[in-house]
Amino acid sequence: MLSLSSTPKMLILNSLLFFLLAGGILCDKPNFVIILTDDQDVTMGGMTPMKHVRRLIGEEGMTFANTFVSSPICCPSRASILTGLHVHNHGTRNNTLRGGCYGPQWKKLETNTFATALQGAGYRTFYAGKYLNEYGKKDRGATVPPGWTEWHGLVGNSVYYNYTLSNNGVPTYSEDLYLTDIIRDMSVNFIENQTEPFLMVLAPPAPHQPFTPAPRHRDAFRDITAPRTPIFNVAAKDKHWLMTMPPSPLPESMLPELDRAYRSRWEALLAVDEMVADVIATLNKGEKDNTYVIYTSDNGYHVGQFSQVYDKRQPYESDIRVPLLIKGPAIKPNVTSLQPVMNIDLAPTILQLAGLEVPETMDGRVIDVIDENPVKERTMLVEYFGQGQDGAVDSKCPWKYDSEYLDECRPLYNCKCQDSRNNTYACLRRIGKQGNDKYCEFRDTKDFIEIYDLDADPYEVSNLKNETMGAFIAWYHHVLNIMLSCEGCDCDPTFVDR
Repeated sequence: MLSLSSTPKMLILNSLLFFLLAGGILCDKPNFVIILTDDQDVTMGGMTPMKHVRRLIGEEGMTFANTFVSSPICCPSRASILTGLHVHNHGTRNNTLRGGCYGPQWKKLETNTFATALQGAGYRTFYAGKYLNEYGKKDRGATVPPGWTEWHGLVGNSVYYNYTLSNNGVPTYSEDLYLTDIIRDMSVNFIENQTEPFLMVLAPPAPHQPFTPAPRHRDAFRDITAPRTPIFNVAAKDKHWLMTMPPSPLPESMLPELDRAYRSRWEALLAVDEMVADVIATLNKGEKDNTYVIYTSDNGYHVGQFSQVYDKRQPYESDIRVPLLIKGPAIKPNVTSLQPVMNIDLAPTILQLAGLEVPETMDGRVIDVIDENPVKERTMLVEYFGQGQDGAVDSKCPWKYDSEYLDECRPLYNCKCQDSRNNTYACLRRIGKQGNDKYCEFRDTKDFIEIYDLDADPYEVSNLKNETMGAFIAWYHHVLNIMLSCEGCDCDPTFVDR
């Protein structure tokens, strides 16, 4: 047997003790708090009202400047966040039941979310707010989805008053309690009573339509107007037919309504900002410093861009870019990361930070929250399946001949429809040394194509389809088709090793 002198022996024992202690610290399961807003943009100043979020999360952690969604609409994006899957793999195509929102396919997949994984690893899990748009409606029940220890899910779509929450499976109606404040109160109470590792998802309605601020925040931005960018109320040219639908440009009488919507969105976000401050104060008071706090949105938004009214669903930067800020153990403070990130990356990132194995079936990649300058190359996929449904065209609008195929057509919008069945497209969003560009194919009778150079044309004014060589279009088309059938690691052509 090899003999050791006392001094080397003590060094080895001390080293072993340090290793065990360090390992014990590292093996402590971190907590997770995820704040998921509804329809919050970044291209039009959507983060301006969030003073607490920017100070308490951004300045204490990382702000991700290139964050995109797999689909620019609520239900598909939320399904992607929960599962780490692209739209073509989770099957939630739009906000309708017919489009897979809380349909049979989702019921199979919701047993494999980051929540079920963390709950299986011993976490107490908490959800409050909007889930999927069709959750709990009609005969579909308001049961507690798999993976959640404590559940306060909103029945249906975002509202601020007159809502029903499924409180651990028991539907409870509230008429006059402001929903964001209720979510805040429940979340603070949950944190104060935790002694085990926990996962908490807070999904307030703001700033989703009807953009209702808390009474204390009304008129907080009374002098704010929608940004008059170079594409504000400018008629769209060489774009998909829905974008050029009349009236274009919008009449001047419509602009006050756009300004009202814009400032009301900011005002509705102030309660979210206060909620974040209260949640973080509670975490600090309870010495729960082993906590990752993640702030993001399910999709972006447009107000007046290319003479659209206010909505999402389009492939342009206003709709597909979202905020993402993360703070937590070992994350350096006040860092801006330029790495390309998608909402499908959140699930694998949470699993890895929790010390769990990331399934190879997940389409997302793990976000680098340590390196300030990680690889900035990525080709990303954005999909949307247009929505059209009976009753979506107001009887006062002149589009009755196409009422089954159009959607969101209202007199308030000057009858300019926001969606249609053939507003169906797939895009490549590429960031890297070879370019900062976008390639989109629309699934319509014209097989319409849009191509943009985002470095030269950040507002996406000039469609370069007719100026792009056929060989390049063929290459884009080839890569897009590969990604539309990809699964797991194959969904990331620039991805080398998870």
